[in-house]
Amino acid sequence: MRNKTLLTTALTVLFIVNSCGTTSDPESAGVNQITEKGIRSHLRFLSDDLLEGRGTGSRGLKIAGNYMAAQFERSGVKPGGENGTYFQTVPMVGYTATTPVTFEFVKGAQRYALNYLDDFVANTARVETKVTLNKEIVYVGYGIDAPEQNWNDYKNMDVRDKILLMTVNDPPSDDPEHFGGKALTYYGRWTYKNEIAGEKGAAGVILIHTDEKAGYPWQVVRNSWSGEQSMLKPKPGDPPKTAVESWITTEIAERLFEMAGYSLQEMLDNAASRDFQPVRLGINLNLDLTSTIREIETQNVVGIVEGKIADEYVVYTSHLDHLGIGSPVNGDAIFNGAKDNASGSSALIEIAGAFAGLPEQPDRSIVFLGVTAEEQGLLGSKYYAQNPVYPLEKTLALVNIDAIHFSGRVKDVILLGADRSSLGVLGIQTAADNGLKVIPDPSPEQGYFFRSDQLSFVRVGVPAIYIDPGQEIEGKPEGWGAIQEELYNAEKYHQPSDEYSDDLDLGAVVQISRFAFQVGYRIAALSAWPVWNEGEQFKAIREASLKGK
Repeated sequence: MRNKTLLTTALTVLFIVNSCGTTSDPESAGVNQITEKGIRSHLRFLSDDLLEGRGTGSRGLKIAGNYMAAQFERSGVKPGGENGTYFQTVPMVGYTATTPVTFEFVKGAQRYALNYLDDFVANTARVETKVTLNKEIVYVGYGIDAPEQNWNDYKNMDVRDKILLMTVNDPPSDDPEHFGGKALTYYGRWTYKNEIAGEKGAAGVILIHTDEKAGYPWQVVRNSWSGEQSMLKPKPGDPPKTAVESWITTEIAERLFEMAGYSLQEMLDNAASRDFQPVRLGINLNLDLTSTIREIETQNVVGIVEGKIADEYVVYTSHLDHLGIGSPVNGDAIFNGAKDNASGSSALIEIAGAFAGLPEQPDRSIVFLGVTAEEQGLLGSKYYAQNPVYPLEKTLALVNIDAIHFSGRVKDVILLGADRSSLGVLGIQTAADNGLKVIPDPSPEQGYFFRSDQLSFVRVGVPAIYIDPGQEIEGKPEGWGAIQEELYNAEKYHQPSDEYSDDLDLGAVVQISRFAFQVGYRIAALSAWPVWNEGEQFKAIREASLKGK
């Protein structure tokens, strides 16, 4: 269905792309300014141990932000932040669970205590230093309430003050009209599940991790959810949050269901049906969680190159942060995040410099956002979307770059979100001009469109495209690139081993940086603004925001 929609959109708006033509002289000048030497120098610095993994609210992330701002200034990108600076302050709260953490299942006289990090991770979602509770656990399947899908896992049960046990992802289906079919929707994201639990007044959430559904091992959850976590500083009117958000391993979930007289597979099978009914397990969660809390100020880096139409904008995003310093793995405790996302940040710096060095202004202004706290739940981009420096109703579109692989130059490209708006037509044409095939998302079940900073913008209606290199690598046999991606997810994703070395192949990083420059350049030149395709959930939000533009 999405492919049919994309083809229909292509026929109706192809004239827009044709107005861009093939690569123009100014466009070529910009492309040629993006070099491997420049990207390598940025990548080497941003992923150095000196920056201590660029954790949110850390000294290392501040150094990274200052570095990006300095590079913007050096290349002629103007300050685009607050009070004539390159920065937008993002007020946040940092909270760290202190050990020991009591997390046990209680059924009558039977108690089963879990081991922190090995069996579970848990944090409060409130600004509270002490959370003590003993509350009933209710299994709510996928934890989804989606009227447009005729799906409600709660069946009107009052879950206030309960602990909600949930399965991650969406209900399985091959039908693209049933949620996203194989493609994960926002309903499948852990952020949605925590949000709806808060809305329904639950005391807490327990998410069941499986390697298959998540696409990565428990080690990633352990690394991502231990140490200091962050939230945007609460303000009056914010949606309610639960007292605790937690994850448990598959093995622990099996043990929990056995205590209740069920099997994990039985519960997963039941949850796949619209007729699923919430299950009261007859088990309580006994939790004692103490946290240290601090107010932190972190920053989005904001630069701008003014266009001929100065008050209309194309925005680029790439996140600067990673996981900071955590538990040592093979003696290394610094989560350098070379691929995730020093690669994208390096690309953003080069793209910004390319726009600043154009022989003539782009048609619209170009905004560059090095966002903070992506790893904490897209918080930096969420804050910008709630407090935009440049009006969202004047923002044509967003281009996001996140984690470009080091496997070498590619023959194909992935355009996440391309099937949702007219940006797909422009992206496909740009790929064709570069001899690149556009391929579907090879892992739709992982929901990458809902896992990076473009989500913060699409939720407020801004059309967006997330550019990722494909997996067919020049000079390598078929399937080699996919194997490298699997190895990265298993051995390096959110681990200290994601680090820089001089032998990294940056071919794809240069290639995608240049391609992303062209996409943004051509969006800026469009005679008509990008639009969401019919049926997209974000279309009505966009149309409402543009009234009276």
